[in-house]
Amino acid sequence: MPTIQDIKARMRIPVIGAPMFIVSTPKLVTAQCKAGVVGSFPSLNARPAEALDEWLTEIKETLARHDDENPDRPSAPYAVNQIVHRSNDRLMHDLEACVKHEAPIVICSLGAREEVYEAIHSYGGIVLHDVINNTFAQKAISKGADGLICVAAGAGGHAGVQSPFALVQEIREWFDGPLALSGCIARGQSVLAAEAMGADFGYIGSAFIATEEANASEAYKNAIVDYGADDIVYTNLFTGVHGNYLRPSIEAAGLDPDNLPESDPSAMNFGSGGNTDAKAWKDIWGCGQGIGAVKSAGPTSAFVEKLVAEYEAAKQRICG
Repeated sequence: MPTIQDIKARMRIPVIGAPMFIVSTPKLVTAQCKAGVVGSFPSLNARPAEALDEWLTEIKETLARHDDENPDRPSAPYAVNQIVHRSNDRLMHDLEACVKHEAPIVICSLGAREEVYEAIHSYGGIVLHDVINNTFAQKAISKGADGLICVAAGAGGHAGVQSPFALVQEIREWFDGPLALSGCIARGQSVLAAEAMGADFGYIGSAFIATEEANASEAYKNAIVDYGADDIVYTNLFTGVHGNYLRPSIEAAGLDPDNLPESDPSAMNFGSGGNTDAKAWKDIWGCGQGIGAVKSAGPTSAFVEKLVAEYEAAKQRICG
């Protein structure tokens, strides 16, 4: 099984691109990996289910060609996100595809299941698990996850409410394995800050929505550039799980962002709009509070270059 050092050796900056519903496709994932950060996508983005095999083949072949052509700058590993919640009737099918293609990293969300971890470990893959508090972190590790992704306050999409300082320090009291931090990270200096707090990686989602390779509408991309933290609404209406969404997209659906009803958590649905006609992720745009740092759209490679420059400048300023 690869170590943290093995993974970082293939990265230009310790960043994992978060898997985003609809937005993350092989085009974005391969652009991220070629630029030197881990690219990822939710397996549910590949539709119909049979398309997942094609996506994984495309990603592997594209990155292999890049590595052959750029031996001095090989691609970073890719990751596949699996929704482990009981509502996901594709889980076993998608897990089999990950095993077949030996996906290097699998990110699990909304459930900790030993048989899922064991399947990934069967070929030497690494399992990282999304958590929003210390209790869920302990459960995931006890069931066999290799590492954790701390989804702190302000993260895009499904997110927790705890401060990253509180969440990371509680987990680091007992866990010294791989740890990524999610929540408002959109600058290179923020990645360095995450490392200073005890994380191994910064976990970036929303800022990548504005890139050319992202599968998002121009209106969505422009909103990432034009709006800021004050324009983010935290609600569970659209999927049954609390998450952060762009206020303008909620208003465009004819809803009042300041008076949204609560949804029934037991009726979790990731593709619908909960009790609305709007579709989560398609019509209601997931987004984190860190978008104020995104000032322009452009290619993924340019955004990663900017991250690297900011990261190195911050290291120089602080460490000398």
